[in-house]
Amino acid sequence: MPFLDDHVQEACGIVGVYAPGEDVARAAFFGLSALQHRGQESVGIATGDGADIRARTAMGLVAQTFNEDDLSRLTGHVAIGHTRYSTMGSSYLANAQPILSDGPTFELALAHNGNVVNAAELKDELSEWGCDFTTTSDSEVVAHLISYAPVQSWAERFAYAMGRLRGAYSLVLMTKDALFGIRDSLGVRPLCIGKLDGGWVIASESCALDHIGATFVREVRPGEVVMADASGLRTIYQRDVDQRASCIFEHIYFARPDSVIDDRLVYSSRMAMGAELAREYPADAEMVIGVPDSATAAAVGYSRESGIPYGDGLVKNRYVGRTFILPDQRMRSLGVQMKLNALPELIAGKRLVVVEDSIVRGTTCRPVVDLLRKGGAAEVHLRICAPPIMHPCHLGVDFPTRRELIAANNTVEEVRQAVGADSLGYLSHAGLLRAVGVAKDSVCMACFTGDHPIPVQLEMDKLALET
Repeated sequence: MPFLDDHVQEACGIVGVYAPGEDVARAAFFGLSALQHRGQESVGIATGDGADIRARTAMGLVAQTFNEDDLSRLTGHVAIGHTRYSTMGSSYLANAQPILSDGPTFELALAHNGNVVNAAELKDELSEWGCDFTTTSDSEVVAHLISYAPVQSWAERFAYAMGRLRGAYSLVLMTKDALFGIRDSLGVRPLCIGKLDGGWVIASESCALDHIGATFVREVRPGEVVMADASGLRTIYQRDVDQRASCIFEHIYFARPDSVIDDRLVYSSRMAMGAELAREYPADAEMVIGVPDSATAAAVGYSRESGIPYGDGLVKNRYVGRTFILPDQRMRSLGVQMKLNALPELIAGKRLVVVEDSIVRGTTCRPVVDLLRKGGAAEVHLRICAPPIMHPCHLGVDFPTRRELIAANNTVEEVRQAVGADSLGYLSHAGLLRAVGVAKDSVCMACFTGDHPIPVQLEMDKLALET
């Protein structure tokens, strides 16, 4: 429902559990519930009991698609789970994960977060090997590449696969009796390790560990493969890494504020973004508000740095989410009001600083500004935690083509006029790096700069600009 949300969308949330004697399917269920913000199209859980792998996938949200009967049938001591937002491959049940691959010597299940840019050529090669494909997802390519790798040991298998794959991939993978966590050499997508009593958890974000009672240990290193089985958890392969490019949008929007990404609490990064915005783009205003929920921490940071009081000017309906019931034209025209509502008694007559995480197409910002003006706001000064988004992402984020990116085709002043704000300020590249506390050469900022960390095919962008 794009008319409701102009935010960028992430590819997936993944979780893996190795815990003999525990209800691993239930643990995966609650881990996925904590990662629901990373994808709301489909969900799946697979388990292994030492003899067999069982799996169930469904379209929809975690809590809406799995019940007690489903979990009771998913027995075993190892499990992986996946919640999906589609970027590579259409949104239908066949593309739901975990993906199963029955190789020459063993069966595996795989859950993937990211985007493999050379999936098409690898698929052609694997088809020549005799692999059958039942999905349009690049994740099935990854699964078959690992299970059909022409080597013997696990270390050799992952060395072979990682040497062939180009792009972003954080993976949890399981056989009938072991769990693996894999992160690409660039470290684009997050992946972390937690300790359970008698077991281990691997997940996209540390917030998932908290929900199932696991203790955060560390992040999986770029290029690392960890394995958990009866011998414990250990690194079985570490690829040489000469460049790092973790996605900086994890700090801006994707990750939950209570997660630790790149050894930093996301809430702290967002507060620092707001403080940087206050220094770079001060405003003569009476109240600072954030567009809930991703910009709330940044609004608090802006308020503290500027001395302008923070307040709640917008309320979010937390139960809208994604829906497969399409609204009629009257409901469609309400747009943002289905997700947000203003508080006129608090904002009437006030000059507002409104902090938002990003502007993609600009289709949400204008209704938000209009909603605040309708609520009586005297002025609306828009402050954006991300620099102008100028380029699509090829590593697993659902950015549109350049033709659809409002900042790629308009000046800041033209964007301001389009969204109807009294002033507009984007956080600078340097300000964003200072806020997150990272060096420029350790993160991917290609959506802002066009400098991709690996060679990607840009013909789609060229076509979009020409048409």
